[in-house]
Amino acid sequence: MHVAPPTDNKLLAILAAENLAQVIPQLEHIDLPRGIWLGEYGKPIEHVYFLTDGIGSALLTSPEGHKAEAGVFGCDGYIPSSAVSGVEYNIYDIRMQIEGSGYRVPYEQFRQLMESSRGFSKVMIRAIEAFSVQLGYTALSNAVHDTNVRLARWLLMCHDRVKGDELPLTHDFIAMMLAVRRPSVTTALHVLEGNRFIYAERGRITMRDREALEEFASDAYGRPEAEWRRLMADFSGKELQISKG
Repeated sequence: MHVAPPTDNKLLAILAAENLAQVIPQLEHIDLPRGIWLGEYGKPIEHVYFLTDGIGSALLTSPEGHKAEAGVFGCDGYIPSSAVSGVEYNIYDIRMQIEGSGYRVPYEQFRQLMESSRGFSKVMIRAIEAFSVQLGYTALSNAVHDTNVRLARWLLMCHDRVKGDELPLTHDFIAMMLAVRRPSVTTALHVLEGNRFIYAERGRITMRDREALEEFASDAYGRPEAEWRRLMADFSGKELQISKG
């Protein structure tokens, strides 16, 4: 079975060689099946995860049990984000939505790296800034865009973080992530499929025309991705990509 190297995670890939050498001994490879919880709100952080494949969600849960996605992460970052500031408890529920794999480091070792390696800490802090921009634009999109556009944005973000063009997603799961009713998801998928942006079947969505889908999403998509590139370019000396567009 092929095991992806740690540098398939974009943050680990841009670390300077001496910083990466400090991190590698602390990493444990782990398979991450769909549905596994990487953290639960209010519970202690045990590990910090660096995905090399797959997608996870940071979820908010109301006191009545209603859930919605606050942010999405994959090989572009790490989770839980609160570990960067020394917070010892999860502030989100964190769940894998598309199976994948990655590496984890115990929380205490992560904190030691943050305190002992300036290069490592700078990359981690920049990554959280990029993630916070994504969270802000998710709130904006939820407020000003209709379900069709919000779904287009979300599919583009998922597509950015997977290998290939297939997304194994169900209507029910998408409805929970977007905090809308299932019929609204079905209607929105019909709109996107009718425009030949995607092909939707039971439990799977295939990207057909990404460029057209980006145009349809308009200002709902692109700014957080550009900010990620800007924040990370300082470390690599070249422009990096989070998106496939």
